[in-house]
Amino acid sequence: MNTPIIAPSILAADFTALGAEIDRVANADWLHVDIMDGHFVPNLSFGPGITANVNDHTDAHLDVHLMIERPETWIDTYVKAGADCIIFHVEAVDDPVAVARQIHAHGIKAGFSLRPGTPIEPLLSDLEHFDLVLVMSVEPGFGGQSFMPEQLEKVRALRSEIDSRGLPTLIEIDGGISANTIEQAAAAGCDAFVAGSAVFGAEDPDAEVDRLRDLAAAAR
Repeated sequence: MNTPIIAPSILAADFTALGAEIDRVANADWLHVDIMDGHFVPNLSFGPGITANVNDHTDAHLDVHLMIERPETWIDTYVKAGADCIIFHVEAVDDPVAVARQIHAHGIKAGFSLRPGTPIEPLLSDLEHFDLVLVMSVEPGFGGQSFMPEQLEKVRALRSEIDSRGLPTLIEIDGGISANTIEQAAAAGCDAFVAGSAVFGAEDPDAEVDRLRDLAAAAR
């Protein structure tokens, strides 16, 4: 398996010094950008302007997670803002495969995510259309929640399907990921790990990125 991917969520960064905060995670593989509209989820974060500012400041892969209604209407905007991968929620669209094709038409990666209460089984047959699946191990919308270990059953189902079909689709997990939980997620089959407060709340965020990557690699 490839080296684990650590994706700090800038939602947990200090927005009064965002550029400096990004510089503190220079060792990160990706940066995770949480977009919330106050409708699909009950919180409001930021939009394409901040995304573009982050893209202007770093060459890091931007993993843009759209927790919004009608995400298909915002694809062009977030591509222009610098997204390298756009992840949308299956609960917010009628045809996930069509939205993935819309994203791919821009030459970037496409992923889907699902709430903890949404089953993964109906989506397994369409995995070849996606570069990534983001499993939420908390309810989307707020940072700092506790990890839901029962969501690892989805990860195991995905790992089995992906491996049996020889697909390149990555499994990402988001929610409550820290040094206390990342080994469980890695052992279940995750490739990429979103960590917010565990990274930006650390005394040395870059060192914490390295620590999380090492823990995940050892648990595989």
